[in-house]
Amino acid sequence: MSDIAIKVENLSKAYQLGDFSTGTLSRDLERWWALMRGKEDPFLKIGEANDRAVKGISDVVWSLKDISFDIEQGDAVGVIGRNGAGKSTLLKILSRVTTPTVGSVKVKGRIASLLEVGTGFHPDLTGRENIFLNGAILGMRKTEIKKHFDAIVDFAGVERYIDTPVKRYSSGMYVRLAFAVAAHLESEILIVDEVLAVGDVEFQKKCLGKMNDVSKGEGRTVLFVSHNMGMISQLCNKGILLKNGNIISYNQTQEVVARYLADNNDSSLNTFVFPADQKKTVGQFLNFEIVNAEGAVADKISFDDSIRLNYRLQVKQYIPGIQIGIGLQDKLQNRISTFTKEINVGNGDIIEGSIKLPDSIIAPNNYNFVIAIWNKNGEVYDIHENIGSVTIVDNGTDLSLYEGKDYGAVILKAIWE
Repeated sequence: MSDIAIKVENLSKAYQLGDFSTGTLSRDLERWWALMRGKEDPFLKIGEANDRAVKGISDVVWSLKDISFDIEQGDAVGVIGRNGAGKSTLLKILSRVTTPTVGSVKVKGRIASLLEVGTGFHPDLTGRENIFLNGAILGMRKTEIKKHFDAIVDFAGVERYIDTPVKRYSSGMYVRLAFAVAAHLESEILIVDEVLAVGDVEFQKKCLGKMNDVSKGEGRTVLFVSHNMGMISQLCNKGILLKNGNIISYNQTQEVVARYLADNNDSSLNTFVFPADQKKTVGQFLNFEIVNAEGAVADKISFDDSIRLNYRLQVKQYIPGIQIGIGLQDKLQNRISTFTKEINVGNGDIIEGSIKLPDSIIAPNNYNFVIAIWNKNGEVYDIHENIGSVTIVDNGTDLSLYEGKDYGAVILKAIWE
């Protein structure tokens, strides 16, 4: 385990729903007797995967189920997955906040963790006292903590309140100080859950820069949980994708993010079949779908991936100058761009075609489309508004830290001088 910072073998974690007893004295005694003999808890055998969308029949759920992986020293690993996938449970076990039900975790070095607002802080102690308390918990001497004290306070930006009990801090101040302590005290492993979302954008940028320095500059190991794929892509060189307590993928970050987006695509949102309408005597759309570069119907597409719009329509009679158009619009129905094409067919001809939108231009956000058939005089023969739902996902642009903010409809590559 010379270059392995964290080694996880056959790790599982079960939780009992509802009451903590089994419901009867005889079953409680049976469980106790099994544990006393070092045997497996007999009632864990009927446990189920932690899928919150499905009604279960057991009161035991596996938050993590038989996962194994190694993390090398100096790696920055992003842990991603939907809510309830087991991300926070994994970090709590690695941070020794809770114990596994089955399996083992071997860690080389000291761990500094930031799992939720106020982790490791005593509310009645001042910021100064909590810095020394956290350092002591990590096994550091007072002289070592003093060496980093000024840098911690400066990074957190709470110098004015450093001698105030932290129970009077806002949640943002709490997180600023807690992150500063975890990042500056000399631990070999830094574990950060998605608490950084509490802080403001500038502080998030500051934290990401510090974690980058910790990983690439100081060679420390970082585990980072976030739903912001852009942050994960910028910071982490590897990723772990969890689903219902199982590892679906452990690979290079870009591959894991792509797998996460593929697994969470809802094709039903972007496949449309329009019924024949006899009132539409000139032309009408028959089908429309939104697909990614691989040709799969998708509602989540990476910023650097291309969007292809497939359509099928019928032109029932020939009229010179018939146009088809597809408009891209944001979630407030503001038109971003319109793409048009003239067609010269008729007599019931069916046209199948597609249009490829440029990649790495449409800014990460939510979009939909309007499709129409009309003539040069502006007479509309068929129109469908606000159809489809596609989310452009930031997977590592310079604007990753501002995900969720309005930074425009397109990202253009400019030359700075």
